[in-house]
Amino acid sequence: MWKKRIGYEKEGRRINLQFEGGEGWIEIVNPWVIHVFAPLHTQEPESRAVEPNALAFEECEYRVSEREGHLEIATEQLTVRAYDHFYVDVYDASGTPLCLDHRGERNPFQRRGNTSIAEDEGHTAMKTSNKHTIEVLKSMEGEEKFYGLGDKTGPLNKKGYEYEMWNTDDPSPHVESHKALYKSIPFFITLKERAAYGLFFDNPFKTFFDLGKENSDYYYFGADGGNLDYYFIHGPSVKDVVIRYTALTGRTPLPQLWTLGAHQSRWSYAPESRVLEIAEKFREHDLPLDAIHLDIDYMDGYRVFTWDNERFPDPVALSARLQDMGIRLITIIDPGVKKDQGYAVYDEGLEKGYFATDTDGITYVNKVWPGDSVYPDFSDEPVRKWWASLQKTMLDTGVAGIWNDMNEPASFNGPLPDDVQFKNDGRPTDHREIHNVYGHLMSKATFDGLLQTTGKRPFVITRAVYAGTQKYSTVWTGDNQSFWEHLRMSIPQLTNLGLSGFAFSGCDVGGFSHDATPELLVRWVQVGAFSPLFRNHTAIGTRDQEPWAYDEDTLNAYRQAMKLRYRILPYLYDLMREAEQTGLAPMRPLVLEYPEDSAVHELDDQFLFGSQLLVAPIVEQGKRNRAVYLPEGTWIDDRTGEKIEGGKTIVAEAPLDVCPIYVRAGTLLPAYPDRRYVGERKIEELLLYVYPGDGEYTHFEDDGESYDYRDGGYNEYKFSQQHQNGQLKVKLEHVHAGYNEGYTHIRTVVHGFTAKSATLDGQPIEFESEEGNTAIVVPASGGELILTL
Repeated sequence: MWKKRIGYEKEGRRINLQFEGGEGWIEIVNPWVIHVFAPLHTQEPESRAVEPNALAFEECEYRVSEREGHLEIATEQLTVRAYDHFYVDVYDASGTPLCLDHRGERNPFQRRGNTSIAEDEGHTAMKTSNKHTIEVLKSMEGEEKFYGLGDKTGPLNKKGYEYEMWNTDDPSPHVESHKALYKSIPFFITLKERAAYGLFFDNPFKTFFDLGKENSDYYYFGADGGNLDYYFIHGPSVKDVVIRYTALTGRTPLPQLWTLGAHQSRWSYAPESRVLEIAEKFREHDLPLDAIHLDIDYMDGYRVFTWDNERFPDPVALSARLQDMGIRLITIIDPGVKKDQGYAVYDEGLEKGYFATDTDGITYVNKVWPGDSVYPDFSDEPVRKWWASLQKTMLDTGVAGIWNDMNEPASFNGPLPDDVQFKNDGRPTDHREIHNVYGHLMSKATFDGLLQTTGKRPFVITRAVYAGTQKYSTVWTGDNQSFWEHLRMSIPQLTNLGLSGFAFSGCDVGGFSHDATPELLVRWVQVGAFSPLFRNHTAIGTRDQEPWAYDEDTLNAYRQAMKLRYRILPYLYDLMREAEQTGLAPMRPLVLEYPEDSAVHELDDQFLFGSQLLVAPIVEQGKRNRAVYLPEGTWIDDRTGEKIEGGKTIVAEAPLDVCPIYVRAGTLLPAYPDRRYVGERKIEELLLYVYPGDGEYTHFEDDGESYDYRDGGYNEYKFSQQHQNGQLKVKLEHVHAGYNEGYTHIRTVVHGFTAKSATLDGQPIEFESEEGNTAIVVPASGGELILTL
């Protein structure tokens, strides 16, 4: 297509390239990131993920020079070579190849036999992907590992798999052969021996990714529409790639603290007496809880922004009753608006032309829960503003957050036809271009509506996303099943979501469809306790999945996991603050922190919670022990206190109520006392667990709901420790004081250290010895503690 390169010109941060068969450009985003674009669909990029003021864009010096056979573009960190046929090769500053275009056509392996006979019996025949309008082939050296692409099925490392980006509502059991699920995040990270880099194919049309499946000589991404539009993001570490990718597409904003508590959901809790019964049972059984979610049966005939007056005669009183118990109400909102004259949302949307149409301009109708339904055109700004204003209807009844579902968009008749029309902010287009960003734009409108109405940090949860949705919403992995395999798969799904920019994510604890066994529920809640979004959710017709519906052992183990979650909430809140600042998710694959350790490249049944805790859950039925790989460093078994040198695999004992957890030596871990819900009582005394070693930690404290922290309304503490010659020095510094309702004291608990003496700023201080630990209460203003054996 492109043929021979015939010229170039510099234009600001762009280098425009002319070819005999077309044109394109390479943009210098910053010294580590370049943008490759060709106007095959629009003259300029029209990204729904990358905003013009993205943090990634910075002015930097670069050089352009003609070389024999190619044009060379160099920044401080990268050398880019552009060739005939728009081949683009990227090297690091020292000239080491990073990412090279594959010269040649696709060459899939051969498939033999007549597959029609297999299809007659009901088998799905494997087929080679078709040729695509846009294809970018990259050479493979052989040792590459691939991560990201959101919550696709399969293992952590996606090498040898193929996927499609086409948001799909598929309730069948998700297995490794699923190419598409609910989300389209066309970004992946390549880890090589020398470095890591990311590729973000910012094309909202249906896109395709083959990571060495059809031929081990190359991997490719492609599309059947849109522009050639991708970003190369240099590391050199995996962590650097994530930081730079999220600087480009946006980072998860700090959520309200209560949203990090436990959520309980079902399709459906109705009528309101059942909702109150669930709330009271949580309190009766001493189970912490912060939110209950209402599925579609709270609505009047499934009309969005309405209440069923028989099942929920007084939602304001219900919300107030729950809030008195410390429980917020979250309601589901789908995009499908019931076609029903006299229904205000439909009437207004129809009058103002706010719904998607057919090619003749007639409002498009399909079937969802309400029956005949129409679809808001979220691609148009007036519609997004209208939808944002509708959120007040729910918020005025006391609802605290909105759950967006069925927004792939889904219908009972499969995907919307390709020719459904959308206004697209002034450049009309059809469903092929809007499908993958429909849920993204709905989430943005919902976020804006909650923000405008409350002024607080919005809580939005969505099923369908595109790259960048992390700016507006938390996500869950959709309709999973109560299968052990789905529990195991949830770990690479959530960690790959984290690598893809989505720091606030979770899955349906216990599984959505099918019936969770007592053992499966316990093992799942032990993972859920470390998932940023912590929600138990199950489907209509399944057995009760609340923990008291099982036996006493199940209830006790479930309670233990929930209470652990609430104790470590300040640590999780700090991690979410870190996510807002860096893009790094709380739930991390080990490869993020230890990319040079080949033992962790394929490790997807254990994970890190932040950089300090290693969680190794049981994900197989009947298991009461498991192999755990500990990377380099000294690790402390949180249950036994045993110190273990890393770089090896150990066997961990794990009775039903135990999830093996290991803490890195040198960790300083903030914690809260037991509470039934966030805000039950003011935290006067922070708990600080100290695991002796060398380390430092920054802790953040604010009101947990407003944006005051962005104007300095927060407290920040810096904790550090040094352990040598039988003496432990712990320094507690209050480095920023902008929140007046903060802690008064810090109770410091040093694990495995029985002190003989202790001083604070050189003066003796009282301490307690408890089970081999030392506890000291100090003023929140801080000081230097010295403990001597």
